[in-house]
Amino acid sequence: MSPAHDARPALWLRVLQFPLVRLILLGGTLFLMMGVSNGFRLNLSAEPLLALAAAAGMAALGLAVYFGLVRLIERRPVSELALPGMGREFGTGLLIGAGLYTLCVLILMVLGIYRVDGINPWAFMLPAMAMALSSGVLEELIYRGVLFRVLEESFGSWISLAVSSLIFGLRHWLAPSGTLLGALCISIEAGLLLAAAYMLTRRLWMSIGFHMAWNYTQSGIFSGIVSGAYAKPGLIKATIEGPLVMTGGEFGLESSLMALLLCTSAGVVLLIKAIRRGSIVPPFWNRTRTN
Repeated sequence: MSPAHDARPALWLRVLQFPLVRLILLGGTLFLMMGVSNGFRLNLSAEPLLALAAAAGMAALGLAVYFGLVRLIERRPVSELALPGMGREFGTGLLIGAGLYTLCVLILMVLGIYRVDGINPWAFMLPAMAMALSSGVLEELIYRGVLFRVLEESFGSWISLAVSSLIFGLRHWLAPSGTLLGALCISIEAGLLLAAAYMLTRRLWMSIGFHMAWNYTQSGIFSGIVSGAYAKPGLIKATIEGPLVMTGGEFGLESSLMALLLCTSAGVVLLIKAIRRGSIVPPFWNRTRTN
């Protein structure tokens, strides 16, 4: 038996390594875990500290499951969760997410659309923590760690960017107050920015930080509606009145012109940086042609 034949993976491993199988196995497992995490959050809505503990446990379990399955199936170091540089990238994501949402609100304040009526007790800031932690970690593992990354391996960065962003946005159409406009806005503004953060760093920490900070700042600080699915008062008592194009209506500020312009612009900046860094992966047919 030749050495090349000895080095060939076993049949079961080759089946598991097939891209569609990985999408279903990795993505499906994490999607199920996200549903469980959301169930805990809803059932523990009257106990925000317990909800936060449950969300933290599910987020940690999600990271461990992703790490373990990638190691088992793909037989490689899980570089997208590498710890060196984690603090810097996660912190940068937090600053970008919180900063962009705050900037949106400040613009609406200047326009007289967002009015501060008072301050709620600090305990109002707690419930949004579980939501932000769960969505920030588990959704990024699913949509950037699995969907974008696996599609990119075969179809390259551009097709993967378009497909993963569209699927990520359209999922929000299923929210209780979801709208097609809101879903498309998220596809463009958030899908681009979060994927570009991954493309630039080739790790998930920046996109996780942005996702968590945006969602938390939106709800826990400014009492905004998160993606048509989460509407609870946060620290600031506010009245938001104005044209739908500026407020996003019942879907939330993510469906507004301000969020679309600011987040898309930030995503384009990160994407340009990724291009300059040489982080764009060509589709398999171009790789075959150039070899």
